[in-house]
Amino acid sequence: MDQTLLFKQERDLDPALTDPATRTLNADKLTGRWLNTDPKTQGVAEITIAQDGNEFTVSVIGAGAGESIEWPRAKATVLANLEEEAGQRALAFAADFDFGFMKSETYIRVNKGVLVIVLFNTFNDDSGRSNYLNREFFYRQA
Repeated sequence: MDQTLLFKQERDLDPALTDPATRTLNADKLTGRWLNTDPKTQGVAEITIAQDGNEFTVSVIGAGAGESIEWPRAKATVLANLEEEAGQRALAFAADFDFGFMKSETYIRVNKGVLVIVLFNTFNDDSGRSNYLNREFFYRQA
């Protein structure tokens, strides 16, 4: 049998992906308003993660040249965070932001109380700019 198909079979997945308890994890560690740990960031200044029932949205404020830039709000997809913190399963999110000229695939998780985002930015405007990966860190706004 094809190795790709074997890999995708449930018996071969990490138990955290097939455990029903993973589907009911609490998102409290992720929801709320988060500020970048680097006040001089040229990327994302602030993130707000909101929950409405089983739906999650991500709002981002980018850091522009002397001004804030509000990103379009994105629906978040819930993921299992397999990098367990202190032996506990956790949730992570994926959210896509589409600016027309650029798309930003964003992955969000909490590690030791710090919100970590990884953004993969791809340009769609034939400008010649290089696609890039960026990782930033945030603290919860009290």
